[in-house]
Amino acid sequence: MIATLKLSARNLMRYQRRTLLTAGLITLGVVALLVFVATAGAFKQTMVGEITDSMLGHLQVHRKGYQAATDNSPLNMNLQPKAIDKIEEFLKADPDVVAYSKRVKMGAMFSNYAETSAIRLNGIEPEAEDATVPALRRRISDGDKTGPLVKEGELLLPTLLARGLKVKVGDSVVLVVTNASGSVNARPFTVRGILDQVTGPGGRDGYIHIKDARELLRMDKPEVMEIAVRIKSLDGLEKVQQRLASQLDTIRNKEDKPATELHTWKELSPFATIVKMIDLMTLFIRVMLIAIVLVSVMNVMLMAVYERIREIGTLAAIGTRPGRIMGLFLGEGLLLGLAGAVVGVAISYALVAVFHAWPIEFTYGRSQLSLVPDLATGEVLLVLCLAVLVSGLASLQPAWRAANMDPIQALKHV
Repeated sequence: MIATLKLSARNLMRYQRRTLLTAGLITLGVVALLVFVATAGAFKQTMVGEITDSMLGHLQVHRKGYQAATDNSPLNMNLQPKAIDKIEEFLKADPDVVAYSKRVKMGAMFSNYAETSAIRLNGIEPEAEDATVPALRRRISDGDKTGPLVKEGELLLPTLLARGLKVKVGDSVVLVVTNASGSVNARPFTVRGILDQVTGPGGRDGYIHIKDARELLRMDKPEVMEIAVRIKSLDGLEKVQQRLASQLDTIRNKEDKPATELHTWKELSPFATIVKMIDLMTLFIRVMLIAIVLVSVMNVMLMAVYERIREIGTLAAIGTRPGRIMGLFLGEGLLLGLAGAVVGVAISYALVAVFHAWPIEFTYGRSQLSLVPDLATGEVLLVLCLAVLVSGLASLQPAWRAANMDPIQALKHV
C-alpha cells in the first residue's frame, strides 16, 4: 500500500503544473467553505446572543394560548400563583437553568402631557431581569446604567417613543392602562433611561417595576403573563426544552389539559428564519465544494489515463495485476484531494487567526458588535474527509478504465 502511494506521488510530480492547478482548485473550495462556515457561525452566535440576552431569554413559559394572542397583549390569560409556584419549583431544580424572570405584560397609553401614543410595557423584577437578559442594561443609551434596572415609579422608554414625543431622561410622563375588567387607571412615572430598539418581539417595549405594573392593572393576586428563562448554554437548548416541557405538562387546568406552554427563542424571533437560510447556504457551498473536487480530480485523472496509455500497456504486459494499476490511479486521486484539503485547512486557520487579531465589527442598534470567527474541529475533519472521499470517488472511473485496458491495444496506441 505504501509502495503504491509512493509511486502515485511520483506520477503526480511528473505533471507538476497540472497537479498544482488541481490541488489549488481543491484548496480554494476548502478555504471558501471553512471561512464561510466560521464567519456564518460567528454571526449566528453573536446575533442570537444579542437577541436572547437583551430581551427574549432562551426560553419562555406562558399560559396555554397566550403566545398566539400576544399581539393583543391579553390580560385574561395570566399564569396563576399556584402554577407560578410549580414552574419556579421546576426551574430552581433544573441544573441547566441559570436564571428566570417573571414579567407582567400590558398595552398602555403613554403621554407627555401634550401628546399621546401607544406603548407596550413589561413589568419586571429588576434583579431577576438583569440576570436573565444581561444585555438589556447595555441597551440603555441615555440614563443611569448603574444600580437596579428600574425602580418603583420609574420607566425605561424605547428610543422610538422618546424621539417621537421629545421625551428626555428625568421627564415626568403618564401611563394610562385599561385592566381586564375594563376599568381605567393612570399613574405618573419618571423616565429613568432611553432604550435602543432591537429587531424582533419586545425590541420596542418599555419597562417598569413589576409592583407598578400590578398596581396599574389592579391585580389582587401576584399573576404574571410570562416567565423568561436563561440556561447555561444554547447547545443544550433542545434537551432543556424537552425536560421542562415534560414537567410543565403536569400542570393542568380544570379540564385536565396542559395549562402552560413552553417556547424557545426560535419560536419567538424572526431571526430564526435567517439562521435557517444561513444553514441552507452552508449546505449549498458544501455541494459546490463536492462539485469542484469531483470535476477537477476526474478531469485530471482522465487526462492522466489518456496520456499514459502506452505506459499502462507496458505495466500490464510485464504482468502487473489490474488491481495494482487501479490502485496507482486511485492513490493519485486520493493524494490530490488530501494535499489540496490540508493546504486549504492551513490557509483557513491563518485567515481565522487574522480575524481574531482584527475582528469584523458592525453596528446593531447602537451596539458595536465584533465578529470573531472560529473553526470547529468537527467541521475541519468533516471537510478533510469529504475532500479525500470525493477525490477517491472521482478517481474510480478513470482507475477502472486503466486497470481494464487491453495491453496489446494499449501498446499500439500512438
